[in-house]
Amino acid sequence: MSDGTITTVSSNGTYSFTKPNREGITLLAGLGVEGDVHAGATVKHRSRVAKDPNQPNLRQVHLIQAELFDDVAGAGFQVAPGDLGENVTTRGIDLLGLPTGTRLHLGSEAVVEVTGLRNPCAQIDDFQHGLLKQVLGRDENGEIVRKAGIMGIVLTGGEVRPGDPVRVELPEGPHHPLEKV
Repeated sequence: MSDGTITTVSSNGTYSFTKPNREGITLLAGLGVEGDVHAGATVKHRSRVAKDPNQPNLRQVHLIQAELFDDVAGAGFQVAPGDLGENVTTRGIDLLGLPTGTRLHLGSEAVVEVTGLRNPCAQIDDFQHGLLKQVLGRDENGEIVRKAGIMGIVLTGGEVRPGDPVRVELPEGPHHPLEKV
């Protein structure tokens, strides 16, 4: 598995579909992105809070591969980093192909453990009509394919900035493919 680079970091202290780009963000161990509405030890996503507000927050950090923006541009959509609510945009890593438990070393200190796939929601179509079909589809076997990034928890905090390297540390085998979280 190859390493990559952080192209953009984003956060938002209030609920909003998109997140403004920042010069840097601070990851806090066990919580997520400092000052971000989704930071916390327990779930913060509204639909999950409604079901059980005491569940652990497996969605502290949302990462998207910049290559997704290239793909959807080919279908006529203009999507920029932060537009889909992600905190970290990367380039050069097949995020969707990582196994559960992969550790991503972001910058010089921070470590995020991958927990699963983001499950794209209808809000994506509210952002740009028809975009949901670009990030949620089916493969040749009829299985659902989610392309809207991955989620993780912060194991080790630290500052993260555009241009920082991302080092991939795969878990010991056997590897388990990512599922929605």
